[in-house]
Amino acid sequence: MQPLPQDAIYRASPRILALADWIGDPVRAADFPETRLRWRNDRAAADVGLASLTDDEWVRHFGRFAALPGNMPQPLALRYHGHQFRVYNPELGDGRGFTFAQMLDGDGCLMDLGTKGSGETPWSRQGDGRLTLKGAVREILATEMLGALGVNTSRTFSVIETGESLYRGDEPSPTRSAVMVRLSHGHIRIGTFQRLGALQLEDEMAQLVAYCLENFPGAAFPDAQHPAVRFFNQVIERMADLAASYMVAGFVHGVLNSDNMNVTGESFDYGPWRWLPKWDASFTAAYFDHQGLYAYGRQPEAIHWNCGQLAVALRSLVEAAPLIEALNRFPELYQRAMARRWCWRLGVEQRGLDEDTALIGACEQAMGNSGAGPDAFFFAHRGGRGPFPDTAEAGALKAALEPYVATQRDHPYWTDSTPQSMLIDEVEAIWRPIAEDDDWSALHAKVAAIRRMGAAMSAPPEPAGHVPA
Repeated sequence: MQPLPQDAIYRASPRILALADWIGDPVRAADFPETRLRWRNDRAAADVGLASLTDDEWVRHFGRFAALPGNMPQPLALRYHGHQFRVYNPELGDGRGFTFAQMLDGDGCLMDLGTKGSGETPWSRQGDGRLTLKGAVREILATEMLGALGVNTSRTFSVIETGESLYRGDEPSPTRSAVMVRLSHGHIRIGTFQRLGALQLEDEMAQLVAYCLENFPGAAFPDAQHPAVRFFNQVIERMADLAASYMVAGFVHGVLNSDNMNVTGESFDYGPWRWLPKWDASFTAAYFDHQGLYAYGRQPEAIHWNCGQLAVALRSLVEAAPLIEALNRFPELYQRAMARRWCWRLGVEQRGLDEDTALIGACEQAMGNSGAGPDAFFFAHRGGRGPFPDTAEAGALKAALEPYVATQRDHPYWTDSTPQSMLIDEVEAIWRPIAEDDDWSALHAKVAAIRRMGAAMSAPPEPAGHVPA
């Protein structure tokens, strides 16, 4: 396991308050019957100078939501619209969460603390504003696994059990409740811009573009004279990389609505997610996705479509041509991100886009023929080592891998008998002892194993010219 980073110094920086008059509504957290600390992510806390909090202080700030020093005096439930399964909904907003703190990390990047399950807001739409404890546990597992596989994701910062009994139609009820805190670079969604566009709030749209350019750094794009065009090109680059990262991870988000698309390119808001049990482009995560709109193989299309909705919103600020030009960059950016990330996970050095793309095709054919899932496949073929069964697809893969140079593979993880994975049966097995005996040992053991895998993988290579957000 990688050592904890040296604690950053806590530096409050509540910059969203400059937009507070129109971006959200002041709210208060629910007064929960109890607050039992279940998860504190000291790795993430160290990045923003909060790892030294005592457990009592932690609960006060992340269970009772006392304001952090020098930070936002009151949480904001953010307003947005969005397309939900391609149907426009103007009645959205943070219905069970809010943004309640901003600070700088050790690299000077702006970070947000936001909640899930913190109570009702003006946008709850008859919901109770709560989160099940199982939902919080699933979010821990999703964010830890995605982070280890190089996906740009929010991090599950805190989970506190709140002592309420919740009734849900999609899991046994009554069930236990929790409030979760996530750490991310921002909570500005494509749907945030859609709302401003729909309401013709051009001044606010321009302010939000400026806020994003200032606080979510990216490539400069000196030829793009209008700030909205520079911003949109940055979003396209982030979203193409996000789409590729899902595909290489074998991950299915489940609900890629435009209100679930963060313009920072961070994946977040994990509901009906799944990892592929085997290579299957039609695999869906959400039981209610009857048409397979967000199936595994359609995720790049869905993310690209959402980017198109952002372009529509930005048309109130700038003419269409440069936005269309930026949107048309997505396919090539996605292909390059796929090649970069695929070779990284396979443990080989890139050779060139055409050759790398052919290698991806050979891998997909071999996976489809063997019935292997991505986790098992990448683990078995790390560094091009095989095995190569006596099949046409395996022979083609062996030939495609022949000229590739293996990257360093000296971590003991690569000698394990099986790879780490996150299939639904294991998720249920981790939850069962928590539900039945309040036994959290399986969860903590799994997180430790995932982080060990992450140390073996190392961070994925960044695209050329990338500026960290």
